[in-house]
Amino acid sequence: MGKTDEPLKEGGIITEGDLRKVFWRSFPLQGSFNYERMQNVGFCYSLLPILKKLYPNKDDMAAALKRHLSFFNTTPQVVTLITGACVAMEEENAQAEREGGSFDMESIAALKAALMGPVAGIGDSFFWGTFRVIAAGVGCGLAAQGSILGAILFLLIFNVPALLARAYGLKLSYKGGVSFIDSMQDSGTVGLLTECAKVLGMCVVGAMVSSMVTFSTPLVITIGDASVELQAIFDQVLPCLLPLALTFGCFGLLKKGVKTTTLMFALIIAGIIGAFFGVL
Repeated sequence: MGKTDEPLKEGGIITEGDLRKVFWRSFPLQGSFNYERMQNVGFCYSLLPILKKLYPNKDDMAAALKRHLSFFNTTPQVVTLITGACVAMEEENAQAEREGGSFDMESIAALKAALMGPVAGIGDSFFWGTFRVIAAGVGCGLAAQGSILGAILFLLIFNVPALLARAYGLKLSYKGGVSFIDSMQDSGTVGLLTECAKVLGMCVVGAMVSSMVTFSTPLVITIGDASVELQAIFDQVLPCLLPLALTFGCFGLLKKGVKTTTLMFALIIAGIIGAFFGVL
């Protein structure tokens, strides 16, 4: 037998080839997203090759499909952390049935329900709160200079970690089961990585403010025969003072509940009026 046909666990039947099918099927997780059960169809689709192999009996297969069509929702980039654990538990259930033993099938649904929130918290912190911000900062900076590397690096910085998380998360969670995720939480690894991600994301956001927010005034104050450029005074106090003040002002309004679209249109209108009257 080839390596992909050898069981990954002693006494098991799931092979590396089976996990590879699950990996590729995890990408259209939100292809059938619905507001009743959200990602349930995509999650069940990713497990379909495993379920067909484990349950040749039609009734057992129907019960397994019904189990995995329940409500499900998590961050797509780390969904395989849950998928791998479910594969391991379904394999244990199938083995118990073949050997005449017993297995608590409700524990599979309980596992999914227990892991959805924590795994989503990890995924949102890293992929939406960190990698996306870093990718946008690097990509936008290069794109503003007319470089095609901006688009390329944006896709690479975000998607390479996502692919690695899907691939290794599936193998680790299948081999380690629930204990893998529990050990990461108990050891404080998840909290430490999340804090590091927040710090890194804030550094990138700060760099984006200084390099991409442009705000200046051409106003000149004339007193008698003397003229003073208002922008030169601001620059002497603190370079890029106006962009910094604008950023903190927008942040303060967002904290008070002002909608993003409202703030965006207000900035556009203020910019047009300011340019028309020569203030900006």
